[in-house]
Amino acid sequence: MVIAHALRASRLGADSRGGPGPAANRSGSTDRRRHGPSGGRTGLWIRRLVQLYGGLALYGLGIALQVASGLGNDPWDVFHQGLALRFGLSIGAWIIIAGAVVMLLWIPLRQRPGLGTVSNVIFVGLFADLFLAVLPDPEPTAARWAYLIAAILVGGFATGCYIGAGLGPGPRDGLMTGLAARGHSIRVVRTGIEVTVVTAGWLLGGTVGIGTLLYAVTIGPLAHVFIPALEIKPLPASPPPRASGT
Repeated sequence: MVIAHALRASRLGADSRGGPGPAANRSGSTDRRRHGPSGGRTGLWIRRLVQLYGGLALYGLGIALQVASGLGNDPWDVFHQGLALRFGLSIGAWIIIAGAVVMLLWIPLRQRPGLGTVSNVIFVGLFADLFLAVLPDPEPTAARWAYLIAAILVGGFATGCYIGAGLGPGPRDGLMTGLAARGHSIRVVRTGIEVTVVTAGWLLGGTVGIGTLLYAVTIGPLAHVFIPALEIKPLPASPPPRASGT
């Protein structure tokens, strides 16, 4: 709105036959420099924050749907559920604890967490517990499958939201990219980590099933679609002010 007003003012100054066009142009440029970029940056930050926290809420919903389906969790949530069953606390609490521990592993990898990273550690587990508490139990088999399919789609969209916000990857994503930056294949790193956590989670009593396999083979292609579609690009740099004519 502010940018549009400044542009209209600039055009009026340049086109008015009786007014001082160059002075109006200089005034419009000053207004754009003073208000336009700042207002644009503020709006961009608000959009990033809304997309980040909306994405984290949806990610928690996706976890809750998949756990409630009983058809198999994604690899990390097999681990979180196994810890919850063996040692107590909720799945969401273990998501938070495991995320914090994984983020500590960033230190030797020299990875720098962002606001999105810290928010992921805290809020995904909280939202997962919230939705697990309110979702109805899907007793018929068709309802369980509906939960599973919805979980995978919601998870892919949520991944695009919080990564596309550009405020930092999740702790587990950062661990994989940090290890890959040391010269390892990201596919090998990801496979190795997920096989490790799913095996540990299964041994602890976490649910492994068809949902685990479906999630593993579909989340990559879904993220490949949603991350570019939801990426918030930075504002272009403001052009330097033009010298006024004499």
